[in-house]
Amino acid sequence: MSQFVVGLTGGIGSGKSAASDWFVAQGICVIDADQLAREAVKPGSEALNQIRQHFGDWVIQPDGGLDRSKLRDFVFSDPKAKQALEAIIHPVVAQLAELAIDQASSSYVVLAVPLLFEHPDGLIQLCSRTLCIDVPESLQRSRAAMRDQLNQDQIRAVMATQIAREQRVRKSDDVIDNSGSLDQLYSRLEPLHSRYRFYASRPDEAEWAK
Repeated sequence: MSQFVVGLTGGIGSGKSAASDWFVAQGICVIDADQLAREAVKPGSEALNQIRQHFGDWVIQPDGGLDRSKLRDFVFSDPKAKQALEAIIHPVVAQLAELAIDQASSSYVVLAVPLLFEHPDGLIQLCSRTLCIDVPESLQRSRAAMRDQLNQDQIRAVMATQIAREQRVRKSDDVIDNSGSLDQLYSRLEPLHSRYRFYASRPDEAEWAK
């Protein structure tokens, strides 16, 4: 794998999807880890079969698909179950991500991963550089409530699975404040887009690593 890969992350309600859409509009290949996770457990897949064997038939819907809502609620309350689920899904997602990166034809690739830093042995290993879309936690909660129609208990449960905002910002190579308008977000992404294209054109140089 020789592509320059930007790992895009951010907390719930931060605007990762808006940033992803902007990169797509610039002709950049964006690989969504959540979509890969859904592909990994499609009906008939080996991962779905392993999940069924481990958790039981109750996780399977009548149409043969995974009942994500039931399984999500279950693993949220059981750390061991969450680890078991991740052990099944993560290797498949990593394989799918590598394949998608190898097949990408844009000047660089964006790999969008909500929990990029939460799993240091995961998809972050595929990233050349990391970009965090950041907003204050109060704005995360209000945007998530409006966009996803979640109540505050549900939002807190999601945020509890993510590292603290300060940690995410500290670990990221690049950070963009998205507490303003979409136009402001786009104007802040533009110089990074130019920089990433520059980095990608010089894969043997170490300047971009810091």
